[in-house]
Amino acid sequence: MRNFDLIATAAMGLEAIVAKEVRELGYECTVDNGKVLFKGDEKAIAKSNMWLRTADRVKIKVAEFKATTFDELFEKTKAIRWEEYLPVNAQFPVSGKSVKSKLFSVSDCQAIVKKAIVNRISTHYKKTGWLEENGALFKIEVAILKDIVTLTIDTSGQGLHKRGYRAGQGEAPLKETLAAALILLTNWTADRPFVDPFCGSGTIPIEAALIGQNIAPGFNRDFISETWDWMPSEVWEEVRQEAEEIANYDQPLEIIGTDIDHRMIQIAQENAFEAGLGDLITFKQMQVRDFTTMKENGVIVGNPPYGERLGDKPSVQKMYQEMSQAFAPLETWSIYMLTSDEEFETHYGRKATKKRKLFNGFIRTDYYQYWGKRKRD
Repeated sequence: MRNFDLIATAAMGLEAIVAKEVRELGYECTVDNGKVLFKGDEKAIAKSNMWLRTADRVKIKVAEFKATTFDELFEKTKAIRWEEYLPVNAQFPVSGKSVKSKLFSVSDCQAIVKKAIVNRISTHYKKTGWLEENGALFKIEVAILKDIVTLTIDTSGQGLHKRGYRAGQGEAPLKETLAAALILLTNWTADRPFVDPFCGSGTIPIEAALIGQNIAPGFNRDFISETWDWMPSEVWEEVRQEAEEIANYDQPLEIIGTDIDHRMIQIAQENAFEAGLGDLITFKQMQVRDFTTMKENGVIVGNPPYGERLGDKPSVQKMYQEMSQAFAPLETWSIYMLTSDEEFETHYGRKATKKRKLFNGFIRTDYYQYWGKRKRD
């Protein structure tokens, strides 16, 4: 087995959660802006793709070096042992980005990296003429930051938020990776009630059910690195088998998702059944102001409307007030709300125990956390 430098990419604000997940898989790691760095073999590639709930994707870091001229970029890229990764017929599109660097033309950088790899591969495989590129897909990225070039190969394919269960979605769907992070940032455990009063297409309740039964988020999908000849199929079989064995399908769960829109409830139910969790989650149409419960020690996680559009703000802020009144009797419940409204605490009428800055896509939000008084049995 080989040892790779691996990168789990993460949305801004989620790096520490991704790092915790990487450590729980048994790998030491370091945290950087937007990424978590760790080392591992082929099984680490499979395991991290299968299990990381909050990472965006897993990449192999092939090389890192300084380059301030196109010649330097070409020669240093060509010097890499690409034949250890790419077969002679590999498809290898090159994408790129450049920030605060002398080599700022991304299209030129992409073309030069591509040319250098073609040169190296052709020489190694003693190939003249065009490379056919009709084999397995290897998505290469050249990322340049302050003249430091990082060359990576994506092992995930579609982003890890694509769990394979989303049959339908609403206007502004929450990414599955962020939904999982919102749950992992709470004190919820599978033996406690869980409610999402703004469930939309059901992403938060579905992610809670996956977490509650310890089901791997990647169990229902494929990954690009499964098609690579040097990634043994036995490794994937072993990782899938392990995931099956440690899933706790008998764990009873009390998860409720409600939404004001009956069409979203229908979509949420379809998505839950697609995920194989349809019997575990109760979805119902309801306004948040009508929520009541006699249960204790529950957790509420919500991604309510933000009132981003000017005309929506007054009605959204009124809804925050009504939500506060509905939740007021729930002394033993912990409440977690994600919103971009900086006046949320004012309208909710309570200062949060804690708040955390997160990004929902490109929208800067705060995750307002209200910890309940734990009632002992």
